[in-house]
Amino acid sequence: MMNTTMFQRLAMISVFLAFVVVILGAYTRLADAGLGCPDWPGCYGQLDVPRGAEEMSQANQAYPDRPVEAHKAWKEMVHRYFAGALGLLILVMAFFAIRSRHNPQQQLAVPIFLVFFVILQALLGMWTVTIKLNPTIVMLHLMGGLTTLSLLAWVALRQSRWFCEHRIDMPRLNKLHMLSLLALLVVIAQIMLGGWTSSNYAALACVDDFPTCHGQWWPAMDFREAFVLWRGTEMNFEFGVLQNDARMAIHMTHRIGAVVTLLVLLGLALKLIAFAGSRGLKTLGSMLILVLLVQLSLGIANVLLSLPMAIALAHNAVAALLLLVVVTINHAIRPRGDSL
Repeated sequence: MMNTTMFQRLAMISVFLAFVVVILGAYTRLADAGLGCPDWPGCYGQLDVPRGAEEMSQANQAYPDRPVEAHKAWKEMVHRYFAGALGLLILVMAFFAIRSRHNPQQQLAVPIFLVFFVILQALLGMWTVTIKLNPTIVMLHLMGGLTTLSLLAWVALRQSRWFCEHRIDMPRLNKLHMLSLLALLVVIAQIMLGGWTSSNYAALACVDDFPTCHGQWWPAMDFREAFVLWRGTEMNFEFGVLQNDARMAIHMTHRIGAVVTLLVLLGLALKLIAFAGSRGLKTLGSMLILVLLVQLSLGIANVLLSLPMAIALAHNAVAALLLLVVVTINHAIRPRGDSL
């Protein structure tokens, strides 16, 4: 019992820490600090940022094409420190899960899977640096962080006694279950588009112009070049390599995705609110509408205000919250007998 209680606490802490790691990763990316440290896992061959004249001189000699910018390096290293702490916490969770494996209420598969998944996520973090911000790697690293957050949230929800006792499980929820799965897939796709937009520096391709782009509803765009997923490992992708017509194609695709996401999530939310016999589902539906509207407002504000850091960071944070709300909805109405 003691191990189960400890596991519950660790699960809740891990969700909060994973959310912080996702926000720190977004801040690092938005502050153009993704290459603040040109090596991995250290920074210019050290465990922290070089300090003092001698250390700075040695670092600059070792990486002459990447002189030390301490303010960027610290952003990158703080993100790595928190990510490392999360990895250790997940390892501890797996340890407690294995110790309590004979308890029928103890989850085992997902905590163990998370250990291996975090190793993959660490490799993606390394490749983000060593392949110099390749957009595909950056996007996969973002999605890996959000997948980790979602899986930890699922573990915490399933381990929570309150959520287990109040989980809705009725035959007439089958249609809602399919709609909630569709909503989850749509949110994932839209976040991937957001990651692709950010990693290709396309957020300002239609700067100061909404809902049109450079005064046109459908400007000349290069979709073929916009969605080339792999351009090799030799280029430096910092600040982007695409022409503006390709960036506009990415930007406008993300806008179209936002409309699709609005329609699907709004439909799900209204179904939840209208569902008779469950105050919990009505609350989740109302929460979904609120977070969705906030996210759309932040996206529009980013365009009209030229991507201010606070609003851009909030846009990333609310995207993570939106994903968590949809994950919670899927948990609440998952079919009977689902062992996950």
